[in-house]
Amino acid sequence: MTTHAEKITAWIDAHFDEEVAFLQKVVQQPTDTPPGNNAPHAELVAQLLQAYGWQAEKHAVPNDQVVAYGMQSITNLIVRRPYAAGGPTVALNAHGDVVPPGDNWTYPPYGGQIDGGYMYGRATAVSKGDFATYVFAARALEALGIPLKGQLELHFTYDEEFGGLLGPGWLLEQQLTKPDFVIAAGFSYGIVTAHNACLQLEITVHGKSGHGSMPETGHDALQAANKILNAIYGQLPELKKIKSKVAGIDSPTMLVGRIDGGTNTNVVPGKVVMKMDRRMIPEEDPVAVEAQVRALIEDAVRGEPGIRIEIRRLLLSHALRPLPGSEQLVGSLQKNAQAILGETIPAIGTPLYADARLYGERGIPAVLYGAGPRTVPESNAKKADERLALDDLRKASKIVALTLLDFLGEK
Repeated sequence: MTTHAEKITAWIDAHFDEEVAFLQKVVQQPTDTPPGNNAPHAELVAQLLQAYGWQAEKHAVPNDQVVAYGMQSITNLIVRRPYAAGGPTVALNAHGDVVPPGDNWTYPPYGGQIDGGYMYGRATAVSKGDFATYVFAARALEALGIPLKGQLELHFTYDEEFGGLLGPGWLLEQQLTKPDFVIAAGFSYGIVTAHNACLQLEITVHGKSGHGSMPETGHDALQAANKILNAIYGQLPELKKIKSKVAGIDSPTMLVGRIDGGTNTNVVPGKVVMKMDRRMIPEEDPVAVEAQVRALIEDAVRGEPGIRIEIRRLLLSHALRPLPGSEQLVGSLQKNAQAILGETIPAIGTPLYADARLYGERGIPAVLYGAGPRTVPESNAKKADERLALDDLRKASKIVALTLLDFLGEK
């Protein structure tokens, strides 16, 4: 007698070419963020889902909010699949916005080209790949034709690269959804149950421009900015001494990722703008860390004649921590991964931060799991030649589908 699990895995095998073609279409529509004109991609995904008889709710974030945020358009999608009463609401979340491709690609960044068992293209691994994982896992579950209970929701959102506040954060804030459990985009060989918090600040150093031949007539904002840089990077040895107890997470980090300033080679720089990133381990208090970082910056240039600084918070994301209910997700995913992969996959933390923490902040247990390799570097995520092993996509789709069966199948 064929079991439900065998039927699910057979259905995914039988429809895998279709799943790969679906992913190619999702990858081939660019969603570079910035500039962040992502509504067209949501329209494409909604059309693709319509072919399966699914209606995607289109939730457009008001344009003034999007523009003030630094993007051009955001339409988040919710697909609701209601079943019989009495079960939980399980949401699957993946984001469609991506960092721009950059240089040094040997494959077209938006080609979805297949070579040697891999699909190449921006977001094949992070996280358009999980658009395919989740859609085909859900289709496989429903293809069983058995009674289901509760509700399945697919959340396809478009703001992870800027912090998620206008992605899942906006959907939750608008009370458009409140699931009981969430599986968010991840990789196939580990379940992420915790991740770092993140503080991003914009530091503007104001000085006074002056002629390059008479630098004493100005106040050099770049010299002041250099003192701030030295203070920031001088803290790194101390941060290395702080260790997390969460497996997979090591120490806090801090860096300046972008610097803009000056007007010309022969002019004393009158203004410099820096953007910095401070990652916090789950044990740290984000409010206390922000206060410490602000004090560090201010102290670095205190008393500098003619220098004024402004510090603007760009992002303060909280850490993801396991909540009651997370263990149910972990147990089911590990059981099903053992069946499909033939190995026990770990539940670990990651130094990254992700949209999953926005669900966690509202008391919703969330873990990260999806299609991808064992480590982020193997996927070339956010680098040239990002890729996804098609075999990992196939296996992750089966594991997620079996996990949905555990939660939504009639007992």
